[in-house]
Amino acid sequence: MNKNLLRLFSVLCLALLVSCQSLGKKQPDEEFIVQWDSPQFQIGEVELQTEPPLGLGQLKKMAVPVFYFPDEDAVVLRFRPEFTTFQQCWSNKGRQSFIEALQKYNEDYSARTLDIKNNKSKRKYNVVKGYLIWQQFAFTTRARGNVKIEIGYIFKDNVPYFSINQLEAEYIDEISRGGNRSSSIISLYLTRAQAAELAALFDKDFLNGLKTQRGADSLNNNSGKEYY
Repeated sequence: MNKNLLRLFSVLCLALLVSCQSLGKKQPDEEFIVQWDSPQFQIGEVELQTEPPLGLGQLKKMAVPVFYFPDEDAVVLRFRPEFTTFQQCWSNKGRQSFIEALQKYNEDYSARTLDIKNNKSKRKYNVVKGYLIWQQFAFTTRARGNVKIEIGYIFKDNVPYFSINQLEAEYIDEISRGGNRSSSIISLYLTRAQAAELAALFDKDFLNGLKTQRGADSLNNNSGKEYY
C-alpha cells in the first residue's frame, strides 16, 4: 500500500472513530428556565383536584389560573394548595407530551384497560422536565429549579383521574446554605373534561394566535405577581 493510500485510510479510520464517539455521547438536556419577572399574561383558568389537607377526606377542588410567558414560551399553572404558592412551568416539549399522554389515557379509558392496582400508573404515560418556582409568603425565599413531572392516572374512591405528579425540586442558595429549599411532592388530579381544557391551553397554535393577537407592546403585563 503506497503512502497516499495509507494516509487516506488513516484519515477515514480517524473520522469513523470520532463519529462513533459522538454518537455514543448523551446529548445534554434542553435548558428550560422561567424568570419570575418576565412578561406574562393570563390565558385561562382550569378546575382540578388536589389532596385534602393532611390527606383526610375527599379530594379538594381548586380553580387554577393559567399564565403564558412568551419570552420563555412557557405555560404556567399557579396554585396554592395549602401554605405555599407554586408556579408549575411547562415547556413546549412538556406540553406536547401532556397532549399525547391525554390521548393515550382517553384510549385506555374507553378500552377499560386502566388498572386500579397498578402502583406505577402515575408515570404510565411520560415523565417530563419542567421548571418550578415556589414561595410561602412575600418575605420568604422565592425558590426555583428544574422539576420532573410524572403524567399518568390514579384511582380515587374507585374513580379514575388523569394525574400530574410534581416531584421534589431542589433550590440551592448561592449565598447561604440556610436558604436551600426542597419543594413538596404535589399531585394534581383532572377529570377527562378538565384535562381537555388544559390541553386546549397547551395547544401550540392557540398560543401562537395569542401572541399574534396581543402584539409586542401588550406582552408586558406582569399581572398576578402578588399572588398570596
